[in-house]
Amino acid sequence: MERRTTADVIDLLRERGLRMTPQRRVIVAEIMRTQGHISPTALVRKIQSEMPGVNASTVYRTLSLLEEAGVIAHAHLTGGAEYHHAEEAGHVHLTCARCGAEDDLSLNEASALSDLIERHRGFLPDLAHFAISGLCPDCARART
Repeated sequence: MERRTTADVIDLLRERGLRMTPQRRVIVAEIMRTQGHISPTALVRKIQSEMPGVNASTVYRTLSLLEEAGVIAHAHLTGGAEYHHAEEAGHVHLTCARCGAEDDLSLNEASALSDLIERHRGFLPDLAHFAISGLCPDCARART
């Protein structure tokens, strides 16, 4: 999937009947400019430093609209929910419970775990939605 531009997203929101206020434009531009994950709190801080009058609820509503439109997705990581571009959603988050290091595992690599859960429990997991907590290689070695 090709990464959308800010203009593409603004057009998409307009097609859905949404007004493109200056605040919403700034929020969309920041989200589209961001690489990797961003927490709603960090996004609010960035937006308010650029446009001090923007209410946090406006940022949260825009995040919800963008997720509904398929532009972004969220995952629950150890620090809370974080958003990333939808085309970057095809991975499982691995978080070290000791040092906080983060890594990714492709959904292809995680398919054996998904298959195991489905086979043994009949449950279809969404592994990209939550982080798997554990120990990174360095912390695992230090533990022994």
